[in-house]
Amino acid sequence: MSQQFEARRAEWIAREELAERMIPLIGRLYRELGVVTSIHGRRLLNISPVEILRTHRDTREHGGDALRPEKTFAVLEALEALRPGPASVDVARLVARFDARGGSYGTTDLVDFLRQELAPVLEARDAKPTDVVLYGFGRIGRLLARILVAHQGDGSGLRLRAVVVRRGSENDLLKRASLLRRDSVHGPFAGAIEVDEENDTLLANGTLIQFIYANDPAEVDYTRYGIEDAIVVDNTGRWRDEEGLGQHLRARGVSRVLLTAPGKGAIKNIVSGINSDDISADDVILSAASCTTNAITPMLAAVDEAFGIRHGHVETVHSYTNDQNLIDNFHKGDRRGRSAALNMVIAETGAAKAVAKALPQLAGRLSGSAIRVPTPDVSLAILNLQLARPTTKDEVNAFLRQTSLTSPLRQQIDYVESPEVVSTDFVGSNRAGIVDGLATIAGEESVVLYVWYDNEYGYSCQVVRVLEKMANVHPTILPVREPVVLGAEPVPV
Repeated sequence: MSQQFEARRAEWIAREELAERMIPLIGRLYRELGVVTSIHGRRLLNISPVEILRTHRDTREHGGDALRPEKTFAVLEALEALRPGPASVDVARLVARFDARGGSYGTTDLVDFLRQELAPVLEARDAKPTDVVLYGFGRIGRLLARILVAHQGDGSGLRLRAVVVRRGSENDLLKRASLLRRDSVHGPFAGAIEVDEENDTLLANGTLIQFIYANDPAEVDYTRYGIEDAIVVDNTGRWRDEEGLGQHLRARGVSRVLLTAPGKGAIKNIVSGINSDDISADDVILSAASCTTNAITPMLAAVDEAFGIRHGHVETVHSYTNDQNLIDNFHKGDRRGRSAALNMVIAETGAAKAVAKALPQLAGRLSGSAIRVPTPDVSLAILNLQLARPTTKDEVNAFLRQTSLTSPLRQQIDYVESPEVVSTDFVGSNRAGIVDGLATIAGEESVVLYVWYDNEYGYSCQVVRVLEKMANVHPTILPVREPVVLGAEPVPV
């Protein structure tokens, strides 16, 4: 037993040392080349050696053996040697494809293979950085700031330049910095924040953010701060139509506007991965839809394509938001005046109808309702769908698992099978929605899907993806995504 103990200990130390050697490779790929490495969508950047090893272990959830760290290390070394352009690279998928070909590590086979897989980004490209302004600094605004700061990379993509707010107190900037630095749900800011009250700036991990105090969107002159051709992200929810949001376009230095709420009228509601390719240069005002719309639309698109959706009902169990009262008090909305911390509150949701803006084929086929519950983050969408053909739980789950790994929607859809997961396990998920496979119910021509989603962070990641599309700096996703075949076995990793 003692020998077995020592052997296991030695094996762990060797793997931990290998993970430590990965960290500078991961960092150089990101900072010098703009290459984001991940394992099944879980970023390897800025995590500890133990977290790297845990990410490798967790690949067992997708079938087959756990991804071996030495294979990841070999791929990272080869990537640095090839020096590709900006890209989002899934190392686990590259390893799976290389192994399927019978490739040999430690030989030129791997470099030759990667040269083929990375062909789209081996040619140099000129990427012009795009200035971003956050109008408002609430729950979504602060998470967007965290993500944009973390995504600076080689500096060729989105650049957070300014935040616009109304002054709340004499020490407003200190309070804003504190809220960015500490978050009761999402934990501490990963890095350092310096406050310059004299110049109204924050320096967050090397990103200088100008705070601008204004009450009118049109009155701001962004060019005073060297900001040009910027995209303003309005996360206040105060204006949702073209007339209101158009005020931003009257400010000097602004060229486009993105709303982090459902847009009204003719404004396009964009769900990244679904209709983001519809964004054109003529679209100066866009909406990133709602958190729930982003969570359910990719799932509905995948299921409709594979099985056909005749009609369905969407019930969301949604965490409370700042729009509700902490204790009972007057509120202009029905029921929202009652204490959010003490009650389940039946609420309205337009998410089911909003799906039709991104998936016109489902117009009129979906209904929806919502219940607000006393949790601060992570919500659950229950999709009760009538299908065009019979299916089984195993078939639906196998399809959605494979969709989460290899399909064009793998940045939006995740999949989990565990009898122990609860809502807090999904805080910080960067996917729009996560299928709880063990909860799936199927029979004849109906299926009930349970979809978790971080209605704050997961949604904010979707907003950033829309921003990248608007700025034409969305990283190429590699390896090239594969079609999902019904009945296919889980991909070994």
